[in-house]
Amino acid sequence: MDGLDVTACKRCQNLVESRSQIVNGVGPADAELVFVGEAPGANEDEHGEPFVGRSGDVLDDALNEVGVSRDTIRITNCVRCRPPENRNPKTEELSNCRRYLEHELSVIDPAVIVTLGKVPSEHLLDRQVAVTTAAGDVVDIRLGDESHRVIISVHPAATLYDQSHSDTFVNTIKSAASLAGVQSDTDSANNAESGGQSRLGEYED
Repeated sequence: MDGLDVTACKRCQNLVESRSQIVNGVGPADAELVFVGEAPGANEDEHGEPFVGRSGDVLDDALNEVGVSRDTIRITNCVRCRPPENRNPKTEELSNCRRYLEHELSVIDPAVIVTLGKVPSEHLLDRQVAVTTAAGDVVDIRLGDESHRVIISVHPAATLYDQSHSDTFVNTIKSAASLAGVQSDTDSANNAESGGQSRLGEYED
């Protein structure tokens, strides 16, 4: 498992049967900002890429608003195969795929990891998370022997069902981009003027 891509895995029989292909992370191997979702859906399974379709459009729009190119960030999932009927991945499936995610994050060593939704937030933080309340929180975690900085975010799909989450989502992405140092100068200045960085001040080195 020297590379970032998983080319063959049969550890989860149900997922092997439901997938069309393994969906690996996409984006630079030295990205400062990494987004982690829970698992591929139907669109992702078809195209072989995380966060395409409507959720991907929401993420792209937020990145564009902040001034970050999708080409500069990496997107991956806790589980790399589509669960049947797009259900949430089971605990055993998350555990089976954990080493792939940890290896990917270890190789990339990003400045900031954004957990998109409840499943990846609880999986990486190893505790229950009320995502809508905790969105924007910055948490330092350890994976193996390494420390990583995580920002909790609502899932992009949440904004499709409840527009009240839209501002929360964009503001979280803006904070993550600023903390990772990938936000454009213009957006960083605007964020500072609006007080958007105040929540991050206590976490700065």
